[in-house]
Amino acid sequence: MAFMTWAFKRQFFYIFILVLFFAVFGFLIAYSKLNKAPICFDNKQNGTETGVDCGGSCANACLAQVDPISVLWARAFRVVPGRYNAVAYLENHNKNIAINKVNYKFRFADKNNIYIGKREGSAYVPPSGRFAIFEPGIDVGNSIPVYTTFEFTQIPQWTMVSQEKIDQLKVLVSNISLVNEETKPVLSVTIKNNSFFVIPEIDVVAILYDANHNAISASRTYLDFLVGEKSKELSKE
Repeated sequence: MAFMTWAFKRQFFYIFILVLFFAVFGFLIAYSKLNKAPICFDNKQNGTETGVDCGGSCANACLAQVDPISVLWARAFRVVPGRYNAVAYLENHNKNIAINKVNYKFRFADKNNIYIGKREGSAYVPPSGRFAIFEPGIDVGNSIPVYTTFEFTQIPQWTMVSQEKIDQLKVLVSNISLVNEETKPVLSVTIKNNSFFVIPEIDVVAILYDANHNAISASRTYLDFLVGEKSKELSKE
C-alpha cells in the first residue's frame, strides 16, 4: 500500500472497505437464468416479457428498466516510481439488478492531457450500492498520470437477482484500524462471513481518505474463500 503522502498529513484518515463477491454474484445470476422458462431465450417478446427476452418473469432486465451506473471518480495512485494502482469508484442505482460480467477500460493522461496508456479488464457489478474496480501495477514509465478516466466498453446485460439470494451473502466488516500513519502505515480489518455458506473469491478493496474526504491511496487483498460463520483478520502495509 502506497504511503508516500501520509507522512505529510497529520490528520485523521477516513477508511472505506469495499467487499466484492464476484464469483458468488456470478453463481447467483447463472442460477437465476437456469431456472427461467425457455421462452426467455427465443429472441421474441412474448409471455410476460416487457422487451425481447427481458423483463417480466425473465432473469434479464430490459435496458429501459435500469439506470446507468455512475462513475463517482477514477484515479491512479502511485505505488513506486513508474507504477500505479488505478481505482474507479462507482454506484449502481438499481436495486436487485446486477451485471454478471462487463468489459471496461481505464485511460491515463499526463498534466498536458497527453495520452500515456490504458488498462482493460472485466468485472461483475453487484446490485444496489457503491463499489470499486481496482487495477494494480500499471507501468507508465517516466510519465505521471494526472488524469484518469473510466468507461464500460460494451452494453451490459442486466440480470435480476432476488432479495432472498442477496440476503444469503451476510458479510460483516469490523475492527478497522490504521496505525503508524506517519511512518509505515498498516491497515487492519476483520471480515466475517455471517452466513452458513462458503463464500469464494473475495476481493477486499481499501480506499483511504484524508480529513477533507480526498482519496489518497488504495489497495486490494484477495481471499480464496471464507467459511460460513468464520472471521478473517486482514492487514496491509
